Amino acid sequence: MKLLVAVSILTMLATPRWTTQTSGVTARLRGVSAVNEQVAWASGSGSTVLRTTDGGATWEKLKVTDETLDFRDVDAIDAETAYILSIGNGQASRIYKTTDSGKTWKLQFRNDDEKAFLDAMSFWDANHGIAFGDSVDKQFYILTTADGGNTWSRVPSQNLPPAKENEGAFAASGTNIALFGKSHAWIGTGAAAKSRVLRTSDGGRTWQVADTPLASAQSSGIFSIAFRDAKHGIVVGGDYTKEQAAVANLAVTSDGGATWTLVKGLSGFRSVAAYVPGQKTLVAIGPSGSDYSQDDGRTWTTIQGPGFDTFSFARGKQIGWGAGAKGTIGKLTLTN
Repeated sequence: MKLLVAVSILTMLATPRWTTQTSGVTARLRGVSAVNEQVAWASGSGSTVLRTTDGGATWEKLKVTDETLDFRDVDAIDAETAYILSIGNGQASRIYKTTDSGKTWKLQFRNDDEKAFLDAMSFWDANHGIAFGDSVDKQFYILTTADGGNTWSRVPSQNLPPAKENEGAFAASGTNIALFGKSHAWIGTGAAAKSRVLRTSDGGRTWQVADTPLASAQSSGIFSIAFRDAKHGIVVGGDYTKEQAAVANLAVTSDGGATWTLVKGLSGFRSVAAYVPGQKTLVAIGPSGSDYSQDDGRTWTTIQGPGFDTFSFARGKQIGWGAGAKGTIGKLTLTN
């Protein structure tokens, strides 16, 4: 028992630290997905996709297409398999997939609706995934796949609550969607009268929605959502035009997203939140800096070092990668 207590205390007192890495690019990186301590993927503007297999010591730039696209999200299934999502009106919104470590890519989805604009995606497993876009004519735009992305189907409007005027998501970090288990999903919205959270427990077939206390306007709202189990989750955001401001930018839930409670403690606008898999420990990160919590987001401590746009923990580890403007990449270690 004494040994366990000592280990616990040492873990709590360990100082999180950032280690800057060299990406070899100058693109703004908005997507990152860590597979393990050695393999991670990143994506960004100018059709940029990167991959490391040596813990970030080196990053390889991968070619997807000759067209110039803005890859705002990347989701890695394993070391060889990954999906990337590009944003933009109409056909600029796409989803590609690789199964050979990025040597070749298959275009799986290209949006044909000029009003639609994809924001983010996420996957429960290798076959089942979900993508979210800005609302179209006050109807939410949600796509699901059950065959590894070979087909994407839009969720019928009768299975969704109505959207608010201009309600959508900020394609800032690829983390507007949180998943748990085999069928739970949550989506954070913004840019409307209220920031809200959509939730499903049946794999995306039917949805409910709940208001949150986060401020919402054209430049503010929920930028990221994360859950550690079916009940406990967090939303972060703020106003991206006021990076140092920390006003109504963090809320937590303990009932699966039905109700949300405003919490103070972050150091500024935050574009991404991420749990250490299976733990109450999580981080919230933005361009101006980062914070971490060990109690489901109730209290926070500032992490010294740079800021980033997006972040991903390696599965089952307290190690992850942040990525952001001008090709910046950093590796975060929470414990010594």
